[in-house]
Amino acid sequence: MPDTTIREIIDRRTRPLLSFEFFPPKDDAAWATLRETGEALRAVRPDFVTCTYGAGGSTRQRTMEVCGFLREIGFAPVMPHLTCVGHSRMELAHLLREWHEQGYRNIMALRGDPPRGFSQFRPAPDGLSHASELVEMIRIEYPDICCGVAGYPEAHPESVTPEADVRHLKAKLQAGGAFVTTQLFFDNEYYFEFVARCRAEGIEHPIIPGLLPVISLKQVQRMCAMCKTALPDALARELEKAGGDGDDAEQVGIRWAERQIEDLLDRGAPGIHLYILNRAKAALSSELIRFFANR
Repeated sequence: MPDTTIREIIDRRTRPLLSFEFFPPKDDAAWATLRETGEALRAVRPDFVTCTYGAGGSTRQRTMEVCGFLREIGFAPVMPHLTCVGHSRMELAHLLREWHEQGYRNIMALRGDPPRGFSQFRPAPDGLSHASELVEMIRIEYPDICCGVAGYPEAHPESVTPEADVRHLKAKLQAGGAFVTTQLFFDNEYYFEFVARCRAEGIEHPIIPGLLPVISLKQVQRMCAMCKTALPDALARELEKAGGDGDDAEQVGIRWAERQIEDLLDRGAPGIHLYILNRAKAALSSELIRFFANR
């Protein structure tokens, strides 16, 4: 049976949305962790879950396996990511047909990061150069598929200005994107300023904030460097005081995420998307996530 589209879920919502992002495991031990996390988070009943897709399709088969597993244990709808990296138009068409035949009706459409060893994005032969092209392709071939697109509160690393970045986002939405999920951020003002820029540009689509519950100082420094995201001095100091790693640091990250969530929802965000890194502890430890679980 085909999935419900996330746009339908958004349109009929009566309370804030909650979603989780998983990623394909690399080995048996990581698979075991994913299975434990998936089983633990079922009770939270998120509105949808997503699974990432490796550069150049490096995790393509595992993405399909993870999505199948998440469906099997009761998550619905499940939204696979799809990127332009390393794929020709024909290969993308084949992948889309596979997803559609299996009943998936939601896809997170992304350009993708440059493959390892490259500093700039290069389209594959007869491939696509922009996420807007992928969205357009999906909507033409499968108009019943709902496309999510990415937004960048602190602007995409390749953008010339924040305003130019919003114009790129608008192109993705005009091509058929249904909603926006943001890159991670740790200062909510970036999110609200981003939303204001989008509204000023005429974008009225839902913009769901994406948050990462921090588990260590090294982890968040690495993620911030990779995503070009600002690490607040206050958060860095709290993590350092907690020893930088271990349970105390993880509790700092959980409390920071709780404060972000409460403020975001109080100020009108449509929901929360959590980058959980296949870990259940941060999500289940949050008082606010337990609030979602008791809806």
